[in-house]
Amino acid sequence: MPAYTVREWDSLSHGDGTGQIPESFADRLAAIARVSAFAGREGGGVVEHRRHSLRARGVVGILAAKDCSLEILPKIDVVPGENISRQNAETRKRLVHMLAVALELKIDLGAITDIEWQRETLLEILIRIFCDKLTEAVRKGMPRRYTEQDDDLPMLRGRLNITRQFTRHAINPSRLACRFDTLSEDIALNRIMKATIRHLFHISKSPANQQRLRELAFVYSEIADLPPAALRWDEVVIDRTNRQWRELFDMAKLLLSNRYQTTTGGPGEGTALLFEMNALFEEYVGRMISRALVGTDLSVSLQGGRLFCLSAEETGRGLFQTKPDIIIRRAGAVVHLIDTKWKRILSRIDHPKQGVSQSDVYQMMAYAQLYRAPRLTLLYPHHPGLGDEEAVHARHKITGHETILETASIDVANGERMLDRLRQFLMVGKPPEPYCSVEIPPLPTQDQD
Repeated sequence: MPAYTVREWDSLSHGDGTGQIPESFADRLAAIARVSAFAGREGGGVVEHRRHSLRARGVVGILAAKDCSLEILPKIDVVPGENISRQNAETRKRLVHMLAVALELKIDLGAITDIEWQRETLLEILIRIFCDKLTEAVRKGMPRRYTEQDDDLPMLRGRLNITRQFTRHAINPSRLACRFDTLSEDIALNRIMKATIRHLFHISKSPANQQRLRELAFVYSEIADLPPAALRWDEVVIDRTNRQWRELFDMAKLLLSNRYQTTTGGPGEGTALLFEMNALFEEYVGRMISRALVGTDLSVSLQGGRLFCLSAEETGRGLFQTKPDIIIRRAGAVVHLIDTKWKRILSRIDHPKQGVSQSDVYQMMAYAQLYRAPRLTLLYPHHPGLGDEEAVHARHKITGHETILETASIDVANGERMLDRLRQFLMVGKPPEPYCSVEIPPLPTQDQD
């Protein structure tokens, strides 16, 4: 099956030429993208179906039809002149690492060879990881729970079902309507695992993965076969007896119905496994910061705060609630507030404002007023154009205040010593002088949407 790869915000031309995707494939993939949860009102939120090309947007992952697939990778450090296959492999590895951190999954990236990172798509890599983890888990035994059953037996087992006994067996008392508990493997968690196996078998094109899934399907042959829509996620209980299944349960959510993706492109049309990079980058950075500050006197809140910008004069009801991405406190007081932005900023040499959005500056000014944080950071992904080292690139005083607003970057392509680098960045006290004081333009006087 032809597999195509494109970076977010790049284009893949369609036609009959070398390196192009056939128009029929482009049409099918664009149709799957249009029904995604990320498609937006106009249907172009995942890919724009242009006259001569498909242009990826800020969503990454896989679009897979029956006879072709399109892999959208994040725009992480593409080095001109280097082997594109090797660069795509490194990007897949970093993306899987980000997913593992964001979803709190323990994934051994070293178990996958360099050849597999280059040869397989992101979807096949995730299927391989799921199969390996599930195989290891079932070798230790499937989870079981006591479930209540009803059966008509010649001898009493458990307790008598009085209503059933005196209705159905009133004439033939040789059978007893019994209600009893039995230790069973046919429970909600195992049904979810089986549904995930079946779903992945239908979309995987890798012979090795299909073989792994066939072996797992045989293990789960006695478990009830339910479609994803009929699964009872609310009945799953993760406790001390089966906590090792937490990660597999979360991966099943990811592959079937997780918040980052949609898995239907219409009956028989295909499937999509998609991740919004803004949300993924925010979750990844937030969890990495939480790890970096363990053992310090700082505490971290993700998507906390929720203070209102306005309150109605008549009722006092709050309006325009705020949700800063990351709030850092010391002894209960807000000392640092961070908003992540999956955008490419410029160096100060190229542009004095670094291409920072004016609306982002206004948003941070509102946070400064509401949360009284002395340090505010707009945090972006690092790229070579910003220099060799990730760092704070510019610091500004908000006019009329002592509050510092800074722009900084973090290198998601380099995971080595990430926690140490973050800890060093976060534990900095008051930044050194001199500062660059800038005038912030006034808010517009007319209402805008």
